Amino acid sequence: MAQPVTDAGTIDAATTDAATTDADGGAAEKHEAKPPTRLVLVRHGVTAHTGPLLSGRMPGIDLSEKGVEQAKAAAERLASLKISTVYASPIERTTQTASYIASRLGLEVQPLPGVIEADYGDWTGGKIADLAKTAEWKVVQAAPSRAVFPGGESLRAMQSRMVDALDAVVAAHPYETVVVVSHADPIKSAIAHYTGMHLDLFQRLHVSPASVTVLDFHAYGALLVKCNDTGGLADLAPDPAPDPADEKK
Repeated sequence: MAQPVTDAGTIDAATTDAATTDADGGAAEKHEAKPPTRLVLVRHGVTAHTGPLLSGRMPGIDLSEKGVEQAKAAAERLASLKISTVYASPIERTTQTASYIASRLGLEVQPLPGVIEADYGDWTGGKIADLAKTAEWKVVQAAPSRAVFPGGESLRAMQSRMVDALDAVVAAHPYETVVVVSHADPIKSAIAHYTGMHLDLFQRLHVSPASVTVLDFHAYGALLVKCNDTGGLADLAPDPAPDPADEKK
C-alpha cells in the first residue's frame, strides 16, 4: 500500500504503520507506529576565545561565565524531552556543555570522538582577523570541499567522520531521542549532508553557541526539524499519555 501523503505533499511518517488489508479484503494486523530516531545536535556554549580566536582542539579552553549560562539554559530547554543518551565531543567546552544537559536529565555524558572539532592544524589558536587575510581562508569560504587546513585535516574529512559518527549513533539508538554536543563546523557539515546540500554551500549555514539543530531519521531518510534554534522546544515534547478513564467513556 502506498504511504499516505499530507496536504504539503510529504510522506506522513506517523501514519505509515496503520492497518493494511489482506488479499481477501480483510483487515490485516495493525502495527503500532514507531517514532523516528531523533538526533538533537547542540553546539557548545561560548568561551573566552569564541569570536576572536580559532580554538580548534586546543586543550584547557573552558566555558566562559556566559557560556555556562548558555549551557544551563540549553539544559532547561531540553528537560521536557525524553532523551536517552547524551554524547559529546571529548574536549572541555563540549563536555562541559553536555555535563549541564546530562545532569539536568539524570544521565552521564558519553564521549564521541567522531564529532570533535575540525583539526585546524597550524591555524589552531590563531587570530581570525589574521587568518582571514590568507589565500587559504578564501578557499575555506568559497570552496570548502577543496580546503585542507595547513598541518590539519580537510573539511571533507571532517564531514565524513562527523557523518559516520552520527550514523553510528542512529543505528545504536533506534526510536530514541539522543543529544550530541559538538561544534559549529561539524554540525554545519552534518546539516549539509543530511539535507542534500553540497559542502561548498555549507558556509551559508549558521550555528549559534548553545543552539539546537534537530534531525529525525525515518526509514526513508532524514528530516530537518529545527536548525540553529535558540528558542523554546515545547513542540518537540512527547504528547501526554492518554487518561485511561477517558478511554472508557
